[in-house]
Amino acid sequence: MLNYIWLAFMLLAVIIGGATGHLEEVVKGAFDMAKSAVMDLALPLSAVITLWLGVMRLAEKSGLVFWLARVLRPILKFLFPEVPADHPAMGSIVMNVTANMLGLGNAATPMGLRAMTELQKLNPFPATATNAMCTFLTINTASIQLIPATAVAILAVNGAKNPTAIVGTAFLATLISQAVGLTAVKTLQNLPMFRAKPDSLSETTMSAAPEKPATTLPESPVQPAKITTGGTCLLVIFFAFFAWLFVVQAFPDLRPGYMPATTASGGIFISMVKAISLLAIPFFLSFFPLYAALRKIKVYEEFVEGAKEGFGVAIRIIPYLVTILVAIGMFRGAHGIEMMTNILRPVLSLIHFPPELVPLAFMRPLTGSGSIALVGDIVKTHGANNILSMMAATILGSTETTFYVLAVYFGSVGIKRTRHAIASGLLADIAGILASVYICQIVFG
Repeated sequence: MLNYIWLAFMLLAVIIGGATGHLEEVVKGAFDMAKSAVMDLALPLSAVITLWLGVMRLAEKSGLVFWLARVLRPILKFLFPEVPADHPAMGSIVMNVTANMLGLGNAATPMGLRAMTELQKLNPFPATATNAMCTFLTINTASIQLIPATAVAILAVNGAKNPTAIVGTAFLATLISQAVGLTAVKTLQNLPMFRAKPDSLSETTMSAAPEKPATTLPESPVQPAKITTGGTCLLVIFFAFFAWLFVVQAFPDLRPGYMPATTASGGIFISMVKAISLLAIPFFLSFFPLYAALRKIKVYEEFVEGAKEGFGVAIRIIPYLVTILVAIGMFRGAHGIEMMTNILRPVLSLIHFPPELVPLAFMRPLTGSGSIALVGDIVKTHGANNILSMMAATILGSTETTFYVLAVYFGSVGIKRTRHAIASGLLADIAGILASVYICQIVFG
């Protein structure tokens, strides 16, 4: 499917650009996005990936990843029946989903890449996505969102009376998109057109039937040392310290001598959201090394071993990023999104979908920065308290840049045939966008 979508973007960009006199912008869009894919995305991402893969290595060696996987085994076993219950991929998936729910994108992506690497080890056809990979990607593109931090920030900056009002609407919309996405991915994987097939003629003797649960478990990790009584006391102090930091950040009026200059927009709840967002990354970056050290893990050496994978992963995804982003850049340069918006405007008006949100609906699965810019423009044009602004912010907070996610995750392990991942991801996006509009109409209308 990705072959046809990519070709359609390229051809339509040239045809539309030539017919409307925007060919120069089409060419500029191609080269600008090629440069951006490498300089603005891949290289900065390599540093973040290197950092978090080092942290993930400590989490694995200390046993945290396996502990998380065991706690959530019933849910994971239902979602990923092809993956052994104690496989390292399970823990990475849990940590990725958790980071996504908290809005920690810079931590979620490296954890997701690690999960894809582990899932690839179970793949009988290395260039073809497995059922587990497609399910994992769908969960990512339709991730349940607890803290849509970016959307809340846009509303707050533009003077919304209650910018956190979209927290509830975004959560409900992501519940619907997640349900639609999981239903789609589990249904589509059984269709003949999406069935996994051998990567080459030399593998035609291998079965092309749907995947079956693996029968062999990975090697059990070496059990780290137990935490001593002194170590347990140290962990208690550590958690108490972060609890104190949370109280200080979430309730600044409790500080001695605190004199607020203005009343915080959104009240206590937005202060708590900001406190969680501020403290989550420092907590992860300090807790994992501390816990590993208390279990007698050589933290520096293991961190370096994990970090070594980071740059290699970033290099592997560059061709995939350039390929998909160039096509998107050309299509945007040809003003293809505006043309499709005008064509569909009458139809969408019949289902009470605001025409002003159509460009955002098209842009959201393609590019995150473009979507943020559109939401910012809608908020400034209509006002931060307008229902259209609430709808736009909810769409931003409850959907994902599907094509970027697929390019990065599948590109990191060399997957060329994505099977039903795109279809299920886009269905989840459509459900999330429509749910965002209708839920906001009910809540704010």
